[in-house]
Amino acid sequence: MGTILIIEDHEDINLMLAEALKGAGYQAKSLFTGADGLTEIRNTHYDLILLDIMLPFLNGDELLKEIRGISETPVIIISAKDKVGTKIDLLKLGADDYITKPFDLSEVVARVESNLRRSQQQQKNRFRYKDLSLDDQTKRVTVNESEIDLTAKEYMILELLLKHHGKLFTKANLYETLWPDDDAGDEQTVKTHVSNLRSKLKKANPAIEYIETVWGLGYRLYKE
Repeated sequence: MGTILIIEDHEDINLMLAEALKGAGYQAKSLFTGADGLTEIRNTHYDLILLDIMLPFLNGDELLKEIRGISETPVIIISAKDKVGTKIDLLKLGADDYITKPFDLSEVVARVESNLRRSQQQQKNRFRYKDLSLDDQTKRVTVNESEIDLTAKEYMILELLLKHHGKLFTKANLYETLWPDDDAGDEQTVKTHVSNLRSKLKKANPAIEYIETVWGLGYRLYKE
């Protein structure tokens, strides 16, 4: 059903959460320090993270910042801090949900299920290639988690290439798709937009080439 990482320094609470999640059909791993949690997240993918705030060696809020720098994995905060301001601050830092201690285990399992459903739906609208991500719902494009601004035509070109990864698009194909009501077929216009798109991607990450030109034919994403 899904893999859950629990980062909670109180052993009894941690193991109780793990047992409840395993009973609901999930795979759960328990860690007890923020430093161990960060190492694990850097090396292993999880579908969701349950995160305490008061952790040894690396506080939960600092760990949350680190997580959001490298991952979009849903994070549910579990904390005894019940002030509204604390909840708002952590949600602004990137938490997806907040559960206050003491809690009911059935509520935790229900929140996990709800956040996983939402994450899975968002993933259906998201297209990835290397460190490039395009969200078809929000129309947001990021390179290594940093957003880049594209024109409408640049976005449409990138969307086509990502949705049809590996497919070769001729300049004529692209022109007919982007300008369906124009029969002039100015392929130089397509070339200009592709060039501008390439420049923005290269500025975001100079180390990676994203769009391949197949001379005399057209464009596609480089094979991974």
